[in-house]
Amino acid sequence: MSVVKVIEIISESPDSVEDAVQEGLDRAARTLDGIKGAWISETKVITGSDGKITAWRVCMRVSFELD
Repeated sequence: MSVVKVIEIISESPDSVEDAVQEGLDRAARTLDGIKGAWISETKVITGSDGKITAWRVCMRVSFELD
């Protein structure tokens, strides 16, 4: 039987939502083993004063298996 823990992280990318998710997972993988998946709970855009999107931010829950 396995036990899985869930943590919440926020990551950001100037390029896309997909890149923000990948950046968050890549960073989490540096300190976590056994990542099983992620749920995106929020997506936010950061804008400049001209109203153009400057960054994409995601809040996600990442699950990983405990040893």
